[in-house]
Amino acid sequence: TCLQRIGHMTTPAATAIHGDVSPGFEPVRDAFVENFARRNELGAACCVYRHGEKVVDIWGGVHSPGSARPFAADTMVIVYSATKGFSAMALAVAHSRGWLDYDARIADYWPEFAQAGKAAITVRQLLAHQAGLHYFSAPVDWALVANLDRLAAVMARQRPAWPPGERQAYHAITLGFYENELMRRVDPHHRTIGQVFQYEIATPLSADAYIRLPETVPDGRLAPLQPAGAVRMILSLPLSGVLAAFNPRSHFYRSMIANPGTAVPTDAEHVYRRNFEVPSGGGVASARGIARTYGAFSTGGAELGLRRETLAALSAPPVQSARGFHDECVKGECAFSLGFMVPNPGFPFGHEGAFGSPGAGGSMGYADPATGIGYGYVTNRMGVGITGDPRDVALRDALAAV
Repeated sequence: TCLQRIGHMTTPAATAIHGDVSPGFEPVRDAFVENFARRNELGAACCVYRHGEKVVDIWGGVHSPGSARPFAADTMVIVYSATKGFSAMALAVAHSRGWLDYDARIADYWPEFAQAGKAAITVRQLLAHQAGLHYFSAPVDWALVANLDRLAAVMARQRPAWPPGERQAYHAITLGFYENELMRRVDPHHRTIGQVFQYEIATPLSADAYIRLPETVPDGRLAPLQPAGAVRMILSLPLSGVLAAFNPRSHFYRSMIANPGTAVPTDAEHVYRRNFEVPSGGGVASARGIARTYGAFSTGGAELGLRRETLAALSAPPVQSARGFHDECVKGECAFSLGFMVPNPGFPFGHEGAFGSPGAGGSMGYADPATGIGYGYVTNRMGVGITGDPRDVALRDALAAV
């Protein structure tokens, strides 16, 4: 199928839309145009691969408010929790290489982790947000995050909130730090999870996606993410969420707001912090980069040397906690498996066996092995949807209908 150039389309708000779509995928283009006209889009891009072929590649809008600089095809933004998908991909590579067993105890690879009642926690339980390690009791700031040995000692001393597998609570920021130390222990070269993702996945695929953003990426390629505003964020939450957001003792507050906080990957001078890893929320990517990586995972992973057993594990039904998929942080049902979010009634996407990760503000990426789809969407204006940003949902609904 040949991509058809859409030229310089404009929305009713006179926003230029650029790129290409394959015949039959015009509804995705139309939804993208509508995002600017009706859903307050500022700058964004959407890319889709199907069976290894790029079938949607569109972008439009501006780099930042008040700027004449366009949002380009290769513009990258921070994707917050969509980074969790990159980290899960890196761990899948470790599984395929035989370095990591999802059902092994973490302490088998990291003996110090067994402290404070954590000896029985398995890799699978951690990656399903069922380890009770969704917050740090000790102070953690950017300087500690940059010192991996010191951070590892803090994590080893952390006591879980409950026995492994008893409950689920979204490990909003902490998950990636535990994954990073686990990777350092299992990788034969003791690389970080960001380095493994870069050298084993992003570079072979020529994908613009980073957990560890290098100094060589110019500031001009990075669009700053415009915040949604505290009032809009609060109004988007149910009453229980509002109360939790202002309660320093709540699981929500301790996981998502406090210590080290979501601003730790940002940098006032260089947009985003460089050579610094926040594997749960500091990733930076273009829509093309996200779609390319998930596209490889949706079609067998031959380019990455993934084993069939690994891909089968990623698409297998998730294992729930003893109390089901109710999440103590988000106060609702959601499902995770092996570091990815998987389709669930509160956040449907793709078909059964799909896996991916949304990010705060709207970004999203997923692989759907049933259809060979790899999807990526990025935006530079944060939304407030907690069950899928309306802009992303519109694009995914259009894709599902083609």
